[in-house]
Amino acid sequence: MSAEAIPTHGRLAEQAAAALARLGVELPTSDGGVISRSPINGEVLAQLPSNTAEDVDAVIAAASDAFRQWRSVPAPCRGDLVRRLGELLIEHKTDLAALITLEVGKIESEALGEVQEMIDVCDFAVGLSRQLYGRTMPSERPLHRLSETWHPLGVVGVITAFNFPMAVWAWNTAVALIAGDTVIWKPSEITPLTAIACSALLDRAVREAGAPTGIHTLIQGDREVGERIVDDPRIALVSATGSVRMGRAIGPRVAARFGRSLLELGGNNAAIVTASADLDLAVRGIVFAAAGTAGQRCTSLRRLIVHHSVADELTARIADVYRQLAIGSPLGTETLVGPLIHGPAFHAFEGALQQAQSDGGKIVAGGRRVLAEQAPDAYYVEPTIVTMPQQSTVVQEETFAPILYVLTYESFDDAIELNNAVPQGLSSSIFTTDQREAELFMSAAGSDCGIANVNIGTSGAEIGGAFGGEKETGGGRESGSDSWKAYMRRATNTVNYSSELPLAQGVNFG
Repeated sequence: MSAEAIPTHGRLAEQAAAALARLGVELPTSDGGVISRSPINGEVLAQLPSNTAEDVDAVIAAASDAFRQWRSVPAPCRGDLVRRLGELLIEHKTDLAALITLEVGKIESEALGEVQEMIDVCDFAVGLSRQLYGRTMPSERPLHRLSETWHPLGVVGVITAFNFPMAVWAWNTAVALIAGDTVIWKPSEITPLTAIACSALLDRAVREAGAPTGIHTLIQGDREVGERIVDDPRIALVSATGSVRMGRAIGPRVAARFGRSLLELGGNNAAIVTASADLDLAVRGIVFAAAGTAGQRCTSLRRLIVHHSVADELTARIADVYRQLAIGSPLGTETLVGPLIHGPAFHAFEGALQQAQSDGGKIVAGGRRVLAEQAPDAYYVEPTIVTMPQQSTVVQEETFAPILYVLTYESFDDAIELNNAVPQGLSSSIFTTDQREAELFMSAAGSDCGIANVNIGTSGAEIGGAFGGEKETGGGRESGSDSWKAYMRRATNTVNYSSELPLAQGVNFG
């Protein structure tokens, strides 16, 4: 396990400023407010002003005004704006990825992959702009037409998390703009620079496409700023990505004012490895899903449910690969595992391992902080494997860190029960060469998650399929498929083109 050297303080702020300058962004300065701090070495990248509650009120009013214009623009013309945004993302892909690495700590290939997700979803949304289909149904009354049409919803408030600071914004924003909505974006306080970069490119696309000003606005700030979005009745839809705790606060508050919410919350994802599995394939899929992004994806693999006959061999093989993973600065070309986002994430990592051992778990690989002498203000940890004797309390909780709990099973029914025996329901997978097992896993009697994969890991979803999960994951769906319907309102239309007035269900009122 080699480690890429951690850069000294001062260099990263210069790199961030240079990347933003190439994007045409000059940062405002502030003594406090929102602080961007790199997880690579703990260096402060920038200090930015925070929006006030009054600012948010003005932004919502402007977005409401802009909506009245934008909703009447033909959807294919709205697609021209999103097409231009996609072109700008392609043009500035390298600098956008560099900012993700600096603010989040992702290795280069994962950061570039996140920008590619934005490009892909723009491409998807442009095609969607000509496919916002309604439907026509047979009417029971003669010479009547019964149909459904879809219309723009209103102002959409988008609240995003640190771990995908650009992609989740793009999932929501590209589709919302195509749908005819306007967008207000409240990013994580941890990743303000990536937000500024994305917003600047969309602002440029708005100008070049001749779209109305105010159809997208970035606001930065603390929890109070987000609460104004949640509680304001002018916000038709609140799309929020984050923890279950956050979702428990947002969902009831939006519902209390009869608004809509689209929640993407926690994941406690499992992979079942059966006796028939191709273990070479399984090891590759498991290692990326569990250790990639230092375990800080909502789809990261956290539970490995293995048939007892192959458990020892598989665990030993994964542990061997873990010992070879290069941990260090994500700026290094050989690095595969970067840092945790901050100190609280590290303390959660420590606490979970202590609890797992108290519950009878045994650490068989990893479990330690590394590079502390080089980077005392940053938090690098070894990806960790813990064999567990049972589905304990800690296994039912999501810890945003590279901890993989290994449980064994006897029967396939036991494996499905273990997969489903957690409150979260985002992603799941199975490694098997038995078609019957694969089909059962994907059936109504199988995984209860929003994502059920076969012979791949739990992470790395494509934008073409709707993304989201069940139970405490929130039930929302973003990105592909028909997720566009969450950003629009449906109207049922009946047209009478006869000279009579028959009533439905044969009612006679005459």
